[in-house]
Amino acid sequence: MKNVTIYTDGACSGNPGPGGWGAILRYGAHEKELSGSEPSTTNNRMELLGVITALEALSEPCSVDLYSDSKYVVDGITKGWAKSWRSKGWIKGDKKPAKNPELWGRLLALLEKHEVRFHWVKGHADNPYNNRCDELAVSQYQKYK
Repeated sequence: MKNVTIYTDGACSGNPGPGGWGAILRYGAHEKELSGSEPSTTNNRMELLGVITALEALSEPCSVDLYSDSKYVVDGITKGWAKSWRSKGWIKGDKKPAKNPELWGRLLALLEKHEVRFHWVKGHADNPYNNRCDELAVSQYQKYK
């Protein structure tokens, strides 16, 4: 399996509001930037879409170290929340519907294909790749202003 490093970030102007996401995929000496946007969305949706789109860009099963500043995404996977929500028909422990079930479902399916290790990084700090992903995300939602 190829070892790939992925950095992702999502951003939103207002919540909901115009949003964007950015991702950087690194494999050996190769590096690829991806980004996208939606005119009306939430920050959490953009965080999820950054991760999902980056993993969907991999053409074969890979071993991935994925870095995100989103506790929502990282904890949702590493603490087993998303799998629990899915097993309960997308209902959370407080009996309320889980938000973004279609995105969580896509992400869980991708995690069956790839070996992904999630790493939380502090946002807007010393990680140049996370900072670049933030720049990509912000530039995407600014198209709607």
